[in-house]
Amino acid sequence: MNLEVITKEDLKEFKNEMLSEIRQLMQPGQGQSKQWLKSVEVRKLLKISPGTLQNLRINGTLRFTRIGSLLYYKQEDINKLLEGGLQ
Repeated sequence: MNLEVITKEDLKEFKNEMLSEIRQLMQPGQGQSKQWLKSVEVRKLLKISPGTLQNLRINGTLRFTRIGSLLYYKQEDINKLLEGGLQ
């Protein structure tokens, strides 16, 4: 049985690569990017459950706007959350 050791530096490099790929997917110039995203789109993008998204709303980590029964999230806020800068 072969074991590989993963260092903190390996994890940081992986995180940076993932953030870079997500930023490329969300670039406004590609025509697919929207300024506002629905809950289902945010969950797919962040790969989180509805409960986790609700917790992010409840504790104020991710701001949202309610229009009728739908919740919308600014793409800018999601980008800041991914970068660790949204409080």
